[in-house]
Amino acid sequence: MDMTDQMFIQYVGKYGSFQKRSMFGGTGLFQNDAMFALLSAERIFIRGGKELDEDLIALGCEKYRHVKKQTTATVNYYDITELFDSRNKELDVIVKKSIDLSVSQRKFKRSSANRRLRDLPNMQLTLERMVKKAGIDDVDTFIEMGAPTVFSKVKQTYGSDVDVKLLWKFAGAIEGIHWKLIQEPRKRQLLASCS
Repeated sequence: MDMTDQMFIQYVGKYGSFQKRSMFGGTGLFQNDAMFALLSAERIFIRGGKELDEDLIALGCEKYRHVKKQTTATVNYYDITELFDSRNKELDVIVKKSIDLSVSQRKFKRSSANRRLRDLPNMQLTLERMVKKAGIDDVDTFIEMGAPTVFSKVKQTYGSDVDVKLLWKFAGAIEGIHWKLIQEPRKRQLLASCS
């Protein structure tokens, strides 16, 4: 690590604790598991996002390019080395914004608001569409209603010849297990709960 990297690591300490991990042949800086900076080849890059992109471009910051053998990947990290070296008056605001955006995006990605029905165990796109057509649009509603109610709504929408395995699949999705692991007593209980 060169002098600039070490100085930047000291500088970001004022924004709270963070972790360092090896990334893209450099060092990634993370807060709450969200990467907000990359130190690579004696350059400092911070993560953009939303209106921060415009601010960084206006300040002349270029995007980081990760060169692989046959391809170059341009990612949403901007070179702020000059801003840091000159202690630009915008630096504090930009770095704080970058950290806050990174952390909030990470939280959203891990939240139930970002989960899709098809991401649950036993579910796939076709089952997600069936459930949505039956009027259940999100994971939280699906879980709150419970497998018997969801199954009944799907039956109302698609007719009574809907395979009972769907009930097990919905229950497994809610319980976080493969539907074949649901035991007979639980299956009978689920079936009895269907209206």
